[in-house]
Amino acid sequence: MDTVEPVGLQRGERASSCPQKGMPRPSDSLERDVQECLQQFKVTRTRLQKIRASLLCSMEQALKGQDSPAPSVRMLPTYVGSTPHGTEQGDFLVLEMGATGASLRVLWVTLTGTKEHNVAPKSQEFVIPQEVILGAGQQLFDFAARCLSEFLDAHPVENQDLKLGFNFSFPCHQTGLDRSTLISWTKGFRCSGVEGQDVVQLLRDAIQRQGTYSIDVVAMVNDTVGTMMGCELGTRPCEVGLIVDTGTNACYMEEARHVKALDEDRGRSCVSIEWGSFYDEEALGPVLTTFDRALDHESLVPGAQRFEKMIGGLYLGELVRLVLVHLAQHGVLFSGCTTPSLLRQGSILLEHVAQMEDPATGTAHVHAVLQGLGLNPQSSDAELVQHVCAAVCTRAAQLCAAALAAVLSRLQHSREQQTLHVAVATGGRVFEHHPRFHYTLKEMIMLLVPECDVSFIPSVDGGGRGVAMVTAVAARLAAHRRILEETLAPFQLNLEQLTVVQAQMREAMIKGLRGEASSLRMLPTYVRATPDGTERGDFLALDLGGTNFRVLLVCVAEGSVQITNQVYSIPEWVAQGSGQQLFDHIVDCIVDFQQRHGLSGQSLPLGFTFSFPCKQLGLDQGILLNWTKGFNASGCEGQDVVHLLREAIRRRQAMELNVVAIVNDTVGTMMSCGYDDLRCEMGLIVGTGTNACYMEELRNVASVPGNSGHMCINMEWGAFGDDGSLGMLSTCFDASVDQASINPGKQRFEKMISGMYLGEIVRHILLHLTSLGVLFRGQKTQCLQTRDIFKTKFLSEIESDSLALRQVRAILEDLGLTLTSDDALMVLEVCQAVSRRAAQLCGAGVAAVVEKIRENRGLQELTVSVGVDGTLYKLHPHFSRLVSATVQRLAPHCTVTFLQSEDGSGKGAALVTAVACRLAQMARV
Repeated sequence: MDTVEPVGLQRGERASSCPQKGMPRPSDSLERDVQECLQQFKVTRTRLQKIRASLLCSMEQALKGQDSPAPSVRMLPTYVGSTPHGTEQGDFLVLEMGATGASLRVLWVTLTGTKEHNVAPKSQEFVIPQEVILGAGQQLFDFAARCLSEFLDAHPVENQDLKLGFNFSFPCHQTGLDRSTLISWTKGFRCSGVEGQDVVQLLRDAIQRQGTYSIDVVAMVNDTVGTMMGCELGTRPCEVGLIVDTGTNACYMEEARHVKALDEDRGRSCVSIEWGSFYDEEALGPVLTTFDRALDHESLVPGAQRFEKMIGGLYLGELVRLVLVHLAQHGVLFSGCTTPSLLRQGSILLEHVAQMEDPATGTAHVHAVLQGLGLNPQSSDAELVQHVCAAVCTRAAQLCAAALAAVLSRLQHSREQQTLHVAVATGGRVFEHHPRFHYTLKEMIMLLVPECDVSFIPSVDGGGRGVAMVTAVAARLAAHRRILEETLAPFQLNLEQLTVVQAQMREAMIKGLRGEASSLRMLPTYVRATPDGTERGDFLALDLGGTNFRVLLVCVAEGSVQITNQVYSIPEWVAQGSGQQLFDHIVDCIVDFQQRHGLSGQSLPLGFTFSFPCKQLGLDQGILLNWTKGFNASGCEGQDVVHLLREAIRRRQAMELNVVAIVNDTVGTMMSCGYDDLRCEMGLIVGTGTNACYMEELRNVASVPGNSGHMCINMEWGAFGDDGSLGMLSTCFDASVDQASINPGKQRFEKMISGMYLGEIVRHILLHLTSLGVLFRGQKTQCLQTRDIFKTKFLSEIESDSLALRQVRAILEDLGLTLTSDDALMVLEVCQAVSRRAAQLCGAGVAAVVEKIRENRGLQELTVSVGVDGTLYKLHPHFSRLVSATVQRLAPHCTVTFLQSEDGSGKGAALVTAVACRLAQMARV
C-alpha cells in the first residue's frame, strides 16, 4: 500500500496549542478517560442482533410499500432482473459518477464470454472541479459529456453503435433500466436542478449538446449493482452486492412478487437497499457516540444518512480526528497539545486511518501522519492512536455485518432454504485499503447468521465491468425474449384459427355419421338414452383397462348410488397368455367378489367397461380391434369380447351372469355424470389420451336403422386431423413427437392435447431453445435427450399458482437440469403455451359438439352439461378454465356446464346397464 503524504501546515497556522504548564494528570485518570472514550465504540452481539432485526423490519416494510414511523431504508427496484450467465459478449462504454468521490471515470469494456480471453478495460479518470460539484446540474452533465468525448478521442473505436452503461452512485428512484430520478445528493455533491429529475435524460441531453459522438445510454446502474454484476462466476450464485466506499450501500436479488412497486409476480429483481439512511432510535441510538453526533452536526446534511456516517469511508477519518482532538484536549494525547491542522475538519482521511492501523507498519505511519499535522507524538501516543483507529473501524465493520446479516436473513427467508449458500461481491476503498475491515466483517457474519454459508468475492475493476455486464445481460435477455416469442408464436391460437378447427371438426363429424371418409369414426355405442333418475336396482360392473381389474356392486336407489368394489391384479403371464386364460381369470375374480359380498347364485345385470379399441355392433357386442397397454392375450383380436366373457362364464358351471352392455370409458363418464345432472349429454376424457362422446339424433346415424330417438356416438376424436386437416396448426415439435411415436401419422389431435404427449412437446421445445443458447446457458444435458423424461404432470406442477419459482426450479433440478431463475421462467412460459393450446383445441372440439346438438334440435339457445374425466383435466391448475373459456367464445349460444366424473368406468358402466334395463322393461310394457 502506498504511503499517504502527511497533511502539512497551511501558511499562517500556529504550530500548536498546548495547555499552560501545571501538575500532570494522574495516570489512572488518563486511563479512565481513554477507556470511557473507546468504550463508546464497543457494540455487543446482542445490540448487533437488534440492529439486524430492526433493519430487516424496515426492509420488509419498504418492500410492501408501508411507511415506517422512523426514517427507513429505501428498497428501490433497479430493473436488473437477471445475473450474468458468463456467456455475455460485446463492447460497452461505461461512465461512473460518484463511485470514487469527486471524480468520474470512463471505461471501454470488452466482454468475450469466456474467462480465458478476458480483455482488460481501457479507462480514464477525470477529477470533477469543486465548483462543478456545488454548481448547476447542467454544468455537471456537460462536464461528463466532455469527458466522454475526450476519452473517445484518445481511444478511437471502430464500432459506431456505442452502448453506454451509466453508473450513478446516488439514491435514485428507477422506473426502468434506463429511467432514473435522483432522490437526493450524497457524498458532498450539491448540484442544483437535478434532484427530482431523470439523470439518464440529463446525460442524454448533455451528450446531444456535445454533438461529437452518437452514444445510446441503455442502462442506469448504481455502483452496488455494478459490483454484484461484475462478480466472477463461481460455484454459488452471486446475488448480493456490498459497497463500503465514500458511502455504503447494498443490493440483492429479491423475488419480484415481494416488491410491491414492481407489480410483478414472476422472476427476480435486484433491489437497492440504500441503507445509508437507516436510523432507528431504539436499535441504533445506543450505539451513537458523542463523536457521531458532532460529526453529524458539522456535516452538509445534519440528521441524514446516519448509518452511512458510522461506516462510510468519507467519515471514518473524521471520527478518528474528533476522538484524537477530544483526547488531546483532555491531556491524554500529545501532552494536551493540538494544532490548527488537527482541528481542521477533514484533515485525517480513510487512507491515513488504514495505514495507521496496519499492524506491521502502522507505528511509522502514525508518526508520519501526526507530524504532518504539526504534532510531535511520543511512542505512547502512537500506540493509543492505533487503538482509536481500530475501535472506530471495528465498530464500522460490525455495524456493516449487522446490516448484511439482515439482507442474508431476508434472502434465506424468501428462498425458504434451511442453509443459504450465496456469494457476496464486495467493492469500495474501505475493502481495498483496510484488510482488517473485511476480516472483522466476515467473522461477525459467521456469528450473526451461522445458518448462511457466505463467500466474499472482491469485485472486478470496481463496478465498471459490472455496469457493462448489466448492459450486456439486458441485451442478452432481449435477444432471448425475441427467440422465445418466435418459438412459441405457433402455439398462440387466435379466435380465427380456433373457429376453423371447430368448423373442420363439425364437417368431419357429419361425414363420419354418414359413413363417408373422415378422420372421425363416429362409432355408435348403442346407448340410446341417458339416466332419467328413475333407475333402480343392483348391478354388477367390470372395469378392465390395465394391470388391475375391478369388480363393482352398484346399488342405484332414489337419489343415491352406492358402490362397493374390489381390485384384482392381472398377472403378466395372464395378460400375455391365451384369451381363455384371461377371461377365466376375470370370471374367477367375479366369483370371488360374489362370495365375499353374499351375491353367490344371483344373476345381476352386468356392465363391462372394456378400455381397449373396439368396434361395437350392439350394446352387448364389441369386436376387439387390437390390444394396448401391455396386453397381448392370444385369440382375442377380431373377436367379440362379450362373447368371450360369456363363454368363460359357461365354463364356470353353476354360475350365471346377465351381460347387458359393453361400455367405453368416455360413455361411462357421460352416464356417471348424467345420473346427477339430467342435462349431461356429452362425455369427455382428457388424460393419458383423449376422446369424446355425445347423444346424436338417430336419424343422422347412417349405420343404425331408425329415424327417431337418440344414439350415443363414440367420436374417437383423438384421430381428428389424421387426414391432414390440422396441418396448419402443427409445429416442427409436434412433427418430432409424432415421428417418434408408435403410430406415426395417427391420433394427431390426441398428440396435441393429451397427457401422453404434452411433456414430450415441451421437451422438444426445451431442446430447441437450448441449442440456440436461450436455455441452460446452451449446455445440452443427457437429461433432455431422454425420451419421455419430462412428464406431463410436471406441467401441472410448474404451472401451479401455489408454487414459488424456487419450487419450480427444484422440480427441474430433480430432472438433472442446472438452471437459473430466468431459465425457470422460460420453462414456465413454454409449459403454459403448450398446455394452453391443448386446452383451446379441446375447447374447440367441445364447441363443435354442443353447437351440433343445438342445431340438431333447432334451438336458439342450448343448456347442456359435459361429464369429464382424466388426470390432465382434473389435476392441471388452468386446463379446465381454459377449455370452458374457449367453449364460451366459440359457442356463445350454448350454456355449458362441466361436471367432473366420479368413477365413470365403474358407476358409468352400471348406469348404462341400468338405463338399458329400464328401456327394455318399458318396451315389454
